[in-house]
Amino acid sequence: MSEAPATCPGTSAPDAGSASGCAGCPNRATCQSNAAAGPDPDLAAIAERMSSIKRVIVVLSGKGGVGKSTVSTQLAYSLAAPPMNQHVGLLDIDICGPSVPTLTSTQTEEVHQTASGWEPIAVSVPGSDALSPDATGTLAVMSIGHLLPSRDDAVIWRGARKHGMIKQFLRDVNWGVLDTLIIDTPPGTSDEHLSVIQTLQKSGIDGAVIVTTPQEVALADVRKEINFCRRIGVKVVGVVENMSGFVCPECAHVTNIFHPSSGGAQPMCDEFKVPFLGKIPLDPVLTRACDAGQSYASVQAEGTTSPGLSMFAEVVAAVRSSVEQ
Repeated sequence: MSEAPATCPGTSAPDAGSASGCAGCPNRATCQSNAAAGPDPDLAAIAERMSSIKRVIVVLSGKGGVGKSTVSTQLAYSLAAPPMNQHVGLLDIDICGPSVPTLTSTQTEEVHQTASGWEPIAVSVPGSDALSPDATGTLAVMSIGHLLPSRDDAVIWRGARKHGMIKQFLRDVNWGVLDTLIIDTPPGTSDEHLSVIQTLQKSGIDGAVIVTTPQEVALADVRKEINFCRRIGVKVVGVVENMSGFVCPECAHVTNIFHPSSGGAQPMCDEFKVPFLGKIPLDPVLTRACDAGQSYASVQAEGTTSPGLSMFAEVVAAVRSSVEQ
């Protein structure tokens, strides 16, 4: 499939389908019908809902299986925990493969609807003080996985229904006042990504964190992801290299498992002039945290410090610094 030409005004433009750059495009009639329908009335409601959220970060990956949802969830835990103590929301829009319920141990929780909308599910944050909730961070999550009758049910939806579900999440979930909303997306550059970008066009997205592994087969798709962000006008917060070596549980030595034949993420970031946010190794401590639905810091043995945890802390600090620039 060829990309849209550089002269394409975009599907949401007033002259979509009728601009000179639309001549010869096979989607011209569809764009014309969408433009004739006028602005989506839900966009104003979504912008109003988002007005109480200080910043919105989307987490992307070119390839599946690179640990994007793990990074999303552990980033959310870290921002909510001391010393940052932020009020954080985590929205899982991977409609066909939701991982956030497992990664936050909320698989059996139910979403409740009130007069204010869908209430996201509260997650316990290590180090928070229940007696002083105003002085500590909070974490709330929402996923299609919380709405399915069974956690083993498959979601077999076409693009239009996915778009409707994502729009409903953004319009109807009552996040309240948040410092940061993290949106965990599926891999690639598909319907879900375009839905989020178009739906948040009034309120805006503060940036995208892109997750990769060191091998060239993953980096090749990250280059496309960076170009995608530039094409749609979303700032690239930076790139995280996940599974960057293996932390031995006995001696804590880090050994490369996935060979970075082209140098890994850092040279690619230099080439594309985007921030390199750091490396996260394969760490049995992090694996246990994910399976238990807990934060990275909460599962390491007392009196020990995993080198992977300190590397992840550097990634979190780099994300925060890049977003706030």
